[in-house]
Amino acid sequence: MTNDQMKSVHDDIAYMRSLAQEGRNTPLLCGSVLVAAAVIFGAATLGQWAMAAGVLQLSPWAPVWLWVGAGVLFTATLMVLIRRMDIKPGAQSPVNRAVGAAWSAVGFGIFAMWVTFMAIGLTTGDWAIMRAMPSVVFAAYGAAWMVAGTMVGVGWMKGVALIAYAGAVLLGVFSESAWIYLVFAGLMVFVALLPGLALMRQEPADVV
Repeated sequence: MTNDQMKSVHDDIAYMRSLAQEGRNTPLLCGSVLVAAAVIFGAATLGQWAMAAGVLQLSPWAPVWLWVGAGVLFTATLMVLIRRMDIKPGAQSPVNRAVGAAWSAVGFGIFAMWVTFMAIGLTTGDWAIMRAMPSVVFAAYGAAWMVAGTMVGVGWMKGVALIAYAGAVLLGVFSESAWIYLVFAGLMVFVALLPGLALMRQEPADVV
């Protein structure tokens, strides 16, 4: 191996080491987004439970409009939160950009699966496949948390990922019961609300 090649290898190692060190020192800035997701989609899930349990007697299309409304509200909230995050120190760090990309991929993936399941339901008239949607959501959350935990080297984030994965399985157990929505809302507290609040406490103040 030539001196130039050796230098290139050492430079690459140093760069990767600096990224790892930065990941351990740079606070993640996605906490507010997780809290918003927990509140908005948790509330929508409780509304879905009320309809499934017969507490609310509404149109068969009410659940669809409920989730469309929740999606629109979350998107609008997300736009505001992203503007706020962009002015915080560390917003453009490789770690925050990578974790942000992971959560964005999760969001788009969840939306794509929801649209896919809707298309199957509309085409076949069989909506049973929608029972798998909660498990899809939590499996995706688990993947994002595992990426975040690996990037910043924080064990509790990987623990949250394991809770999300276990939640995906648990939701499968309740897939034919209205209880699935209450279980979903409860799990959101542990994989989005509480971790999001913990991340928000670590965030730096806005730049004035």
